[in-house]
Amino acid sequence: MAAIDDLGKARYVNLETFRKNGTGVQTPVWVGRDENELVIFTNGDSYKVKRLRRNPKIRIAECGVRGALKGPWHDGTARLVDDEAEKQAGLRALRQKYGWQMMLADWGGRLRGSKKNWAFISVRLDGGE
Repeated sequence: MAAIDDLGKARYVNLETFRKNGTGVQTPVWVGRDENELVIFTNGDSYKVKRLRRNPKIRIAECGVRGALKGPWHDGTARLVDDEAEKQAGLRALRQKYGWQMMLADWGGRLRGSKKNWAFISVRLDGGE
């Protein structure tokens, strides 16, 4: 089974983005699969988004809720999704995988007004994994 299949099925993945000085910062996140890419949502003002704007190179691995690794690291490239249809496809993938939990996050984001600031990150693994 390809790495993208394993990561797409993982409950959590550890997304590592890189600071200007090259230091990696790891963050456990939810992940969905949209065709040949992985999709992640986060607050658009988060530091991981700021780091991705500077450097799209990432590492990603399956992990537990607190970030403890459960699988090997995979190199990849991430991009922030601008296209609204692509954002909706990512949201559908996350809703399908996480069910009521994603619906609750969606509802809470609307209630707080933070959903309009959500950023979607699309990840493509290096080497066609």
